[in-house]
Amino acid sequence: QVQLVESGGGLVQPGGSLRLSCAASESHFSIYTMAWYRQAPGKQRELVATITSSDRTNYADSVKGRFTISRDNPKNMVYLQMTSLKPEDTAVYICNAVTYSGYSHWGQGTQVTVSS
Repeated sequence: QVQLVESGGGLVQPGGSLRLSCAASESHFSIYTMAWYRQAPGKQRELVATITSSDRTNYADSVKGRFTISRDNPKNMVYLQMTSLKPEDTAVYICNAVTYSGYSHWGQGTQVTVSS
């Protein structure tokens, strides 16, 4: 069981930046893909960004050019750098890891609120 712990959320003004972090309890050698999802009140969970073990990345159209996902394998960490934040980015951001054995694991999430 991979445990994931997110941090870095908070309140930020429109146009501001935040960096989310996700710490994984297992070595990166067992994790194939890591991702960030988000879920706003009353909306379905949506994929924000993914990064594979070979550092191939993919982004939702709504965040392309503003968000950057990265991973630090020796530290078993994944990050989401968010810039030019908009009110519609407000959501709970949730870390996900998919292992080579095919299991998907989820963190508890961290709240991001973009408001003036």
